Amino acid sequence: MAKKLKGLSIAQILIGLLMIFIMFTIIVPLLNIVAISFSDPKLSQSMTGLQILPKGLSAINYQIIFSNPVIIPSIGTSVYITGIGTLINIVLTTFAAYALTRPNLYGKSVIMAFLILMMLFDPGLVPEYLVVRQLGLLGSKWSVILSTAVNVYYLIIMMRYFEDVPVSLYEAATIDGAGHFKTLWHIAAPLCKPGIATLTMFYGVVRWNEYVRSGVYITSLKGSPLQVVLRKFLVEGDTTSLIGAQNLLNYNELAQIDYRALTYATIVVAVVPILVCYPFVLKYYKKGIMEGGVKE
Repeated sequence: MAKKLKGLSIAQILIGLLMIFIMFTIIVPLLNIVAISFSDPKLSQSMTGLQILPKGLSAINYQIIFSNPVIIPSIGTSVYITGIGTLINIVLTTFAAYALTRPNLYGKSVIMAFLILMMLFDPGLVPEYLVVRQLGLLGSKWSVILSTAVNVYYLIIMMRYFEDVPVSLYEAATIDGAGHFKTLWHIAAPLCKPGIATLTMFYGVVRWNEYVRSGVYITSLKGSPLQVVLRKFLVEGDTTSLIGAQNLLNYNELAQIDYRALTYATIVVAVVPILVCYPFVLKYYKKGIMEGGVKE
């Protein structure tokens, strides 16, 4: 360790210390939120923003949240929209990126110009709402899934991965008689796993956290995803929509609830599912695109 430190310059040490400081500024608030959410309501009110250990370990805040008959169905709706929506996103993005990177694609420049214009000049939610209504999708989960089927920015990122695959591999597949679907499935997609995994994570995070379209297109609170239900409590301060614990606690016990701790518990419920998925994607970040390919 001492030899490693001797080989570092003062600038590198300062940058390392700065990174450690930034890391703590991110981790400590997260641990504080978790600690307060698991603390006893009578003790959590006195906790400061730097305390990372719970006081009087209690799961009452989570019991209150999950006792609401709306929460469990909303989690199921969020999982459905995130799972199906992300699958459609990544399939369409991958297919479109592969097609747009083919050198003999007719009208490629026109298609790219159209996509970029759509990305830069978003028509807005009102025209989209009118289209969704005419298709008869209002109130359906598919209104949220299909309205954001492809993100042009992510499509351009995916195209960069396909363009990095050597042309010799495509030519070898063509010589062997492989069609476009076989070439995509067996040649291009395996070499682009880092990009596909990364964009899957990006799409999944957007799907899980999406509440604007869900709040507009899905009018029933029971059919809404988790983010819409929790937003009513976190942003609008509608505690009656979240607390469904009339049989769990009596009136006096409900009056002693620390609503800050309850708010933090809702944040944990909304964030943890995405955090659990990160380790499965991070392993692809360090992998090179040509791992297992050929060298030119």
